[in-house]
Amino acid sequence: MTAVTQYFQIEDQVLRYFPEADVGLMRRAYALCARAHRGKPRLPSEPYLEHYLETASLMARLHMDDHTVAACFLHDALDDGALSADALKDHLGEHVAAIIAGVHRVSQFRLEEGKEKQAEDLRKMILAMTRDVRVIFIKLADVLHDARVIHRFSPNDRPALAREAMEIYAPLASRLGIEWMKVELEDRAFEVLHPDAFAQLQTRLQKTEVERRRYIDEVRHILSAKLQESGLKGRVLGRPKHLYSIYRKMVAQHLDLDRIYDLIAFRIITDSVPACYEILALVHATWEPVPGRYKDYIARPKANMYQSLHTTVIGPHQERMEVQIRTEEMDRVANEGIAAHWLYKEGRPLEGVSREETERFSWLRQLLEPEKGWRDPKSFFQNFHLDLYPDEVYVFSPDGDVKVLPRGATPIDFAYAVHTEVGHRCVGARVNGKIVPLRSELSNGDMVEIITAPNHKPSKDWLNFVKSSKARSRIRHWIKTEERDRSIAMGREICEREFRKRGLNFNHYINSPELLEAARQFSLRTVDDLLASVGYKKVSPVQLIGRLPLPEAEEEEFREEKPPEKKKPTKADEGIRVQGVDDVLFRMAKCCNPLPGEPIVGYITRGRGVTIHRLSCKNAGTGDEERRIDVQWDTGEAQTYPVDIKVVYDGDRATVGALSTLLGQLDVTVNDFRIHRTGDGLAHCRFRVEVRDSEHLSRVMTALRNEKNVYEVVRTSE
Repeated sequence: MTAVTQYFQIEDQVLRYFPEADVGLMRRAYALCARAHRGKPRLPSEPYLEHYLETASLMARLHMDDHTVAACFLHDALDDGALSADALKDHLGEHVAAIIAGVHRVSQFRLEEGKEKQAEDLRKMILAMTRDVRVIFIKLADVLHDARVIHRFSPNDRPALAREAMEIYAPLASRLGIEWMKVELEDRAFEVLHPDAFAQLQTRLQKTEVERRRYIDEVRHILSAKLQESGLKGRVLGRPKHLYSIYRKMVAQHLDLDRIYDLIAFRIITDSVPACYEILALVHATWEPVPGRYKDYIARPKANMYQSLHTTVIGPHQERMEVQIRTEEMDRVANEGIAAHWLYKEGRPLEGVSREETERFSWLRQLLEPEKGWRDPKSFFQNFHLDLYPDEVYVFSPDGDVKVLPRGATPIDFAYAVHTEVGHRCVGARVNGKIVPLRSELSNGDMVEIITAPNHKPSKDWLNFVKSSKARSRIRHWIKTEERDRSIAMGREICEREFRKRGLNFNHYINSPELLEAARQFSLRTVDDLLASVGYKKVSPVQLIGRLPLPEAEEEEFREEKPPEKKKPTKADEGIRVQGVDDVLFRMAKCCNPLPGEPIVGYITRGRGVTIHRLSCKNAGTGDEERRIDVQWDTGEAQTYPVDIKVVYDGDRATVGALSTLLGQLDVTVNDFRIHRTGDGLAHCRFRVEVRDSEHLSRVMTALRNEKNVYEVVRTSE
């Protein structure tokens, strides 16, 4: 296929989802690209214009606007000097030129070898500096195509490219919700960074591919039949997990591949949110769920707008398998991220998602400008401004280290972020090579160099403009230390003068145990603390003389009563425990799951310490009376406890979704739930939730009882 043919395929694809696209703009960008790179291949073995066409094709796949597609053809024009910023603006307009300039800025960031710990700060810096999200999309496509053809780069360049793909751009793709791009970046980087592990894992998985495909077909058949029997709509998809996720789990849990059981994940795509919860209950009724592996990302979406129900069950042949349940729109968001959402602004919510449900995309609400009425991807993205870190600024040191500072931070804040002594000795600063005042505000991407002098000291005036808590605390600590030194010297001078009046030589006492004992009588630890207190005028020299062993006549003159001893703190401040059971292991009885605030009793068990029951528990009154002990709650800090709640409702699917959403709004963690239908048309749903105390449980149960179509809410035991 020729480059021209591929270009027209991209153009046709854009026009299918964006009929109003500026075709002339895209063609001018392509023509400029062709002229700028004629006879100048990007890589020795790369076909003519391949990289730019592939990058544009990826943007068309994500339904990006005409400005983004046009910018793809010249995204590195400023990097290689093919065109100037003014030339880009003249030929393609201000918007496209601004996007290309943004990509150029992001391309300057490099993850140096040995500094992988700074990858998170680099990711944040990229997001903080990029107001136009299209810049990040183009850079992701640029990096992805480089990863696909990484074998064309020199062997020395491949590890650095792979590290950046893995550490910076794969997480960025995930944050923007483009899961397929994140997976591909990770797997391709994995192949370069760990070639032996990649090859070994790939070979071992290929040997079992036939069995895994057969297992996927079996589970899909079972799930499809169960959905049909229950009258539920849904598409069942099965796929093996990608290589890097399996490798990461093997390393993190120190497991061999033979001990990784959940190698396969299944996805059920349905038509509504209530149906998601019905299908979850159906899956749990079919196979035993693995405790602690249920996650409700519908009631509590991830930060990147991802929504789905996740559970792990013991499937056929006792194999663990992960099941994800979501609606069609949730699946689209999971695959395309932000790019899937310009249709919302057009006023067309997609299938299965109501206007009320779209309100739950709080992350999108925070990012989008408040204006309404976007008709196409161009108007959407032009008014879509990233401002993910409005309270932070990201700057570089001369060595390339990234420092994260509060918005409005100054060179003084940067100096203290480098090292306390650098802050103390700071006399000036260069920002991007130019001398600036110390109170100047830093901007994202600034390169800051601190000028120091060995004898310089912090100024109290710095406290008027520094922004970081570290700089403020270090300056205050230095000032306090300086004041303390002065107070010690002043205190010594005062003592020497007062002692002379009494015919005493203070120097005879300075290193004596008697002076140290006198300090302790004032609840001070050292002689310096005592002298500082005299200098601060908290202790008078007359009081001090009265605490020292003096000639008998003078001792009567200065005798004083000892200050009253301080009251020792009580054990009530020592944290959560059950009083009366000191230094003994205790556990909560699973038969009644007691909560703070409820009357309780302890029962001494053999080999397992003390078991705590509710006083009303039927098991609390049985057994040897001599083993019962009186206990009570002492809750010093927040903690949650498991409890089972049974809800009887009308059997409607929508009610289950409403109940789960309500629990999420009440800040309640749901560990599991099961649904059982009765013959009278009603249904029983048992939730296992985490609550703080009996009062919290009471509020939760009251809210559930007030929900529409709920007939009964009771607390149950195992």
